Amino acid sequence: MSAPRSHAELPELPGLPEHGAAPSPFANLGVGLDRTVARGVARITGGALGPYQSAIVRIGFSLTWLAFLLREFPHRSELYGPHSPWGFDLARRLLAGNHAFSVLMWNDGRAWFEICYAFAIVASAALLLGWRTRTSALMFMVGVLSLQNRSVYVGDGGDNVVHIMAIYLAFTRCGQVWSLDSRRARRARLAAEAAAREAAAGAVEAEGAHEAGAEEAGKAAARRGPRGLAGGTDLPGIALWIVFGAALVAASAEGKLSTGWGVIFWGCWLGQAVWWAVRRYLPGEPRTVLDIVSNVVHNGAMLVIVVEVCLIYSTAGWYKIQGSRWQDGTALYYPLHLDDFTPWPALSHTLAGSDIMVMLITYGTVIVQVAFPFTLFNRRVKNVLLCAMMLEHASIAIVLGLPFFSLAMIAADAVFLPTGFLRWAGERLVAAVRPRRERPAVALPAPRAGDPAESAAGSPPPTAAT
Repeated sequence: MSAPRSHAELPELPGLPEHGAAPSPFANLGVGLDRTVARGVARITGGALGPYQSAIVRIGFSLTWLAFLLREFPHRSELYGPHSPWGFDLARRLLAGNHAFSVLMWNDGRAWFEICYAFAIVASAALLLGWRTRTSALMFMVGVLSLQNRSVYVGDGGDNVVHIMAIYLAFTRCGQVWSLDSRRARRARLAAEAAAREAAAGAVEAEGAHEAGAEEAGKAAARRGPRGLAGGTDLPGIALWIVFGAALVAASAEGKLSTGWGVIFWGCWLGQAVWWAVRRYLPGEPRTVLDIVSNVVHNGAMLVIVVEVCLIYSTAGWYKIQGSRWQDGTALYYPLHLDDFTPWPALSHTLAGSDIMVMLITYGTVIVQVAFPFTLFNRRVKNVLLCAMMLEHASIAIVLGLPFFSLAMIAADAVFLPTGFLRWAGERLVAAVRPRRERPAVALPAPRAGDPAESAAGSPPPTAAT
């Protein structure tokens, strides 16, 4: 057996740097890329991003659509019902060509229309309050699509935004904060913690008893929970699931659902059943997997909402640049003289009479819309432009008389609001709505005679403090 060769006798391997050579600048590139990808995957799958942003978008769009339905309630039949100029046969032929969804096409009776309109109002109110957001978001989408696809020529640009966002909201976990769902989840968590403490206390008290008896006592206490709050059955959720299951069976049996929409609705219905069963009977790894899937779907939907808003502003801005009236700075002058867009004629004519204001608003609108998507990575500039766009839409609501369009756009803009500001605004709103509870006065014991503290202070201390 030959002796090992020395280091000088070893052959040089191809691709290795020579002794004393500088290391490659790409040596740690793979490691850094792996770390970045791992952090990104953990952030996407570990939780639902933007809970406050998704909540404000949910509240904004549900409030916009609810206000519109209530505002147009006296004219509902002329807009979407049997008395609409866009008749039932015209709507049926249009939907047969574009394959849009509308439950109003299932029947042309007045009673069915009233049921669908009331359903849309209830769904909007439920989503606004955050009650059963998984179900109410789907109900909201059905109500919006049914009414708007019934009469496609009713409304303005705000209706198109509500139409799109209603679909996206169905894929988000928009009830994590500022909702009845979050309140119910918080109460359930507190009840579970109280049940665990009660079980631990029972185990300690039964320490001297037989081990099996102590374990059974602890399990029984955990099952009971505090005053029966823990481990309860979700009766409203089960009732909703049964009702909508029966509605799906009836619609499928009558052939009212197309293949695509049938797959979507049946998939959502079965998915809700799987989610409930896993949360109740398989709280381990299966629930973790479902949470990861829900987080990925939510984060993807939030990204789509952000991209959609950027596309709305960028396309609007670039199309304005191509118009001659926007190029010469006079575009705002003309709608201010239209009777349909002048709810306050004196205000509109005063604004139109200032050439400088017309030019500044016209050019400012184009600049803000074109520049906004490019400022998303600069927080300060983005927040300034965001405030400018919200003020612009608020002005449109007042000057041009388009309140629902402005509300829809402000709700879409809210997805870019900072989390710190949303939390601060929510706390201020809660503090303003809830009555301020005065702390009761705490009575302090009177000092005894000859107390050294009293003689040193020269005067007796107060007997009560607030």
